Amino acid sequence: METYIFDAVRSPIGRGHKEKGALKNIRPIDLLIQLVAALEERTNISSNDIDELLLGATTQVKEQGGNLAKILMSYYGWDDVPGTSINAYCSSGMAALSLGAGKIKAGYSNMVLVGGVEMLSRVPMYSDMSPVYSEKDYVEKTRFASMGVAADLIATIEGYSRLELDEYAVLSHKRAAHAMQNGYFDNMLIPIKDTDGNVVLKHDEIIKPNTSLEILANFDPIFEKLTTPFVRSKMNEMYLKNTPLNHLHHVGNSPNMADGACLLLIGNLESGKKLGLTPRAKIKTVTIDAVEPLLLLTGGQKATLNAFSKTGLLAKDMDYHYYAEAFASTCLKYQRELKVDMDKFNPNGGTMSMGHAQGASGATLVGLLLEELERTDKEIGVASISGLAEGTAVIIERI
Repeated sequence: METYIFDAVRSPIGRGHKEKGALKNIRPIDLLIQLVAALEERTNISSNDIDELLLGATTQVKEQGGNLAKILMSYYGWDDVPGTSINAYCSSGMAALSLGAGKIKAGYSNMVLVGGVEMLSRVPMYSDMSPVYSEKDYVEKTRFASMGVAADLIATIEGYSRLELDEYAVLSHKRAAHAMQNGYFDNMLIPIKDTDGNVVLKHDEIIKPNTSLEILANFDPIFEKLTTPFVRSKMNEMYLKNTPLNHLHHVGNSPNMADGACLLLIGNLESGKKLGLTPRAKIKTVTIDAVEPLLLLTGGQKATLNAFSKTGLLAKDMDYHYYAEAFASTCLKYQRELKVDMDKFNPNGGTMSMGHAQGASGATLVGLLLEELERTDKEIGVASISGLAEGTAVIIERI
């Protein structure tokens, strides 16, 4: 049984800052409720039509803890809808989609809500005190490095210069600004209101249209201090062979930490027809893959190659590649190794320019890909994202 995407909505992406972010006073559950309400209004679905909510969130503590998926369904009044929260780090939202699509394809579910949320202004990164970041023996056993350090390792191995990384960052902001100014995101966007009904954020908050190489040149690399002696020795032993590790990533060519949420309605064709819904795209395949931990940001690329292998498709067959901008070096590596024309690669920017609301980013990428395929009357594309030494990829085809 095939799986189809019937609709996709997302919040504007806000700055993940506890004092300056536009969404800082909105709880994760209140952000999500507005997306559920929007989907209900747009598609006329009810709780009787939904088999389950699968929700990604990276830091599942405090306001994002306690199985937020089920809490959300009951808080919204859909008591008869089960919910499951998923943590696959930055891949969480796309992993939720992957699991939902698999259940539908197997015939275990008919119609599922999938997506993710992350509110870094309210639930800071690492506040779950994961042992891979807080306990030395876990770190040394697993070899998990800081994501920024892993990005610097990739840049060093691939031989990228600071200028090349900054040029990509500038391009991402220019593209995102152009897309926002021309309304490319509007169909998917749901303006977010506070408890008094006032709109607090209507458009993505982080995009910087005036980003330039001159501005980025003022930023110093920031990840050298996170390179522990153990991680440095392992990188040298396995990859660098006494070549110096070049620290090239800074706040301007790294993903912006953000607040945001995204939900997609997926299901089989028969159930959609009964509800009077028109499918927008078919999910051709979903893949999850894992990589060596020091290269933890390459999982999305590996998952993409796995998706191509499963379908017999090639990178050149894709009209668009939406790849999470987990630091500039990973984007350049993907684009070069898969020989992707830059016009087809993140044509409207990505997590570097729009913001990275970790648990939501994977689902958001799929929605953005769908919107761009429809806007330009194209047919097929791939979205992929790297998590912590793993990654997820989804190939969709317009109906």
